[in-house]
Amino acid sequence: MTQSDNNLDNNEAVDTKAERHKARQQKLKEGVDAKIAAAQEEKGILLVLTGNGKGKSTSGFGAVTRCVGHGQKAAVVQFIKGGWECGERNLLEKVGVEFYVMGTGFTWETQDREKDVAAAESAWLDAEKLLKDESINMVLLDELTYMVTYKYIELARVVEALKNRPKMQHVIITGRACHREIIELADTVSEVQPIKHAFNDGIKAQLGFDY
Repeated sequence: MTQSDNNLDNNEAVDTKAERHKARQQKLKEGVDAKIAAAQEEKGILLVLTGNGKGKSTSGFGAVTRCVGHGQKAAVVQFIKGGWECGERNLLEKVGVEFYVMGTGFTWETQDREKDVAAAESAWLDAEKLLKDESINMVLLDELTYMVTYKYIELARVVEALKNRPKMQHVIITGRACHREIIELADTVSEVQPIKHAFNDGIKAQLGFDY
């Protein structure tokens, strides 16, 4: 076999591989196009970001940033807030995002159930108002799952408010161990799982990265 024959065989192999790749991608495109064509309903999305991994609140704030970047209106209710500054709040309040903060810090810091329940109730009343406001395109209920788990806020009240919110209003709920009834109600659920975490290796939370 001559070098020319080898080159011809190689070119044919390359062509065949390219054709198979093109066929696979065309089939993939047809599937994606079909899903896009079928997805015609427009409605407010309920997104749950849960799991034990890092990044749930950060993801929620990213969606809020996207929302206001399109000239839409968003609001945030933070149900657990430590004593440190919130970089996202520093930025987003400047572009009109309203923040309602429970303000008592972590439950293991207050060690006062009565105080925590009262603070949660106050924050939830703010959330209920937002969930009735048709002018607000997106509501982030940051760390709400803990309030349901600790029974600071009744699950039935949360479910009712979510079901009766304006049709086009998006809601994002973050926090670990989201109640199954909220998960069943949600349109999209993402579970963030930890593989490694710097804090477990003795690295402290750092400004600009962790908060």
